[in-house]
Amino acid sequence: QVQLVESGGGLVQAGGSLRLSCAASGRTFNNYDMSWYRQAPGKEREFVAVITWSGDSTSYADSVKGRFTISRDKAKNTVSLQMNNLKAEDSAIYHCNAKNHFVVGPGNSYWGQGTQVTVSS
Repeated sequence: QVQLVESGGGLVQAGGSLRLSCAASGRTFNNYDMSWYRQAPGKEREFVAVITWSGDSTSYADSVKGRFTISRDKAKNTVSLQMNNLKAEDSAIYHCNAKNHFVVGPGNSYWGQGTQVTVSS
């Protein structure tokens, strides 16, 4: 059974830092692009960051560029999101996503349940 389990969320003051982790199990994710998305109350889920299957390329939403860093450890099947200089508007549930880079169509993507990040101003 494939599972993505996020951890590391919590309550932090504005300007602080958190490090989120996503542990993948049930299969090898070496061919998967790994992403973080977030969803705030009353808003749609939005893209935060992605790291490609090879680990050679990353991309970020404009709102987090320069503050967040995504990384992955293929040996451990984990992906992390280092979040610095947090702002109140970063408060949301953060979800991990794994998407097969080489397979198109339904069933090529997995989601975690999410971890809550709350930033107090």
